[in-house]
Amino acid sequence: MNKIIKIIFWFLIIVLFILVVIFYYFFVGKANIARNITWGVDFSQSQAEYLKLDWKEAYLEIIKDLRVKNIKLHTNWSWVEGIRDDYYFKDIDWQIKKAEENNVKIIYVLGMKTGRWPECHMPEWTKGIPEEEIKSGLLNYITQVVQRYKNSESIAFWQVENEPLFKFGECPNWYYKNSDFLEKEVDLVKYLDPSRKIIISDSGEQSMWFGAAKIGDIVGITTYRKAWMHITDSLGFNFPFSLNPLFYARKAKIIEKMFSKKVIGIELQAEPWIKSPLMESSLDEQLKSMNLKSFQENVEFAKKTSFDTFYFWGVEWWYWLKETQNKPEIWDQAKTLF
Repeated sequence: MNKIIKIIFWFLIIVLFILVVIFYYFFVGKANIARNITWGVDFSQSQAEYLKLDWKEAYLEIIKDLRVKNIKLHTNWSWVEGIRDDYYFKDIDWQIKKAEENNVKIIYVLGMKTGRWPECHMPEWTKGIPEEEIKSGLLNYITQVVQRYKNSESIAFWQVENEPLFKFGECPNWYYKNSDFLEKEVDLVKYLDPSRKIIISDSGEQSMWFGAAKIGDIVGITTYRKAWMHITDSLGFNFPFSLNPLFYARKAKIIEKMFSKKVIGIELQAEPWIKSPLMESSLDEQLKSMNLKSFQENVEFAKKTSFDTFYFWGVEWWYWLKETQNKPEIWDQAKTLF
């Protein structure tokens, strides 16, 4: 009996020691403050249209007024191939052309899960057809996109899927079973365009990023400091992620040491995350979640992670505030960064 007690005692001591080491590594100290950050924005035509904006005008203002030189472009499979084998590229062609004319570099997000709710943007024609047929159609779609734009000098990187290893959104059950299909997508893009590196994105707060680092050439992570946590459709609460910048910096160091991969911030929170969709919420409610002060705090937080690249999530909302609510404060503050 005494022997068993001793074993349990030493086991608990070892566990406690490991926990102390982990806590010290991730939460004690400070990372180097990044001095020369490359700032970019995530842009979604569908989000601009949801906010009832002239999306072309918004896109041009992002480039010409904000002077943004790096854009992560979210496009939806359901929009481009609403009819099977009939591809609508006119709007994307325009966005790529304007990027070329203004020396803007693009991260192009490929796949079915490309950001913004419901995350997986699947065409209606995929409903009711076998899994393998959906996968084949998706690979055909990716092929069409890469072949169309790979010769554009504005394309800096391809991002294959958006947080494909993080279970969030309305996606088919097979999507998260394993990473085999994601790897097949990446292999296809590398075959079609071996000249560019592939970004795989992951949750900054709820993952160690190992899966993304195994598959991608670059790991892109999200940075959220406040989220609305749903309990039911009508009940929830604001949840602050009480993580310090060192948490991100040290995880990035592990990825660099283990995989020789760079980590960048490709989704820095800069719009409200609240109970209801934006257009169903009051301006006061929106500004409680994100305002000039919280925007500035998030910028300072980002600098302290030591990352040299960050893309803001929410530029369409900044433009909406400026154009429709006479509140240009965040837009004007962002100008000083670009």
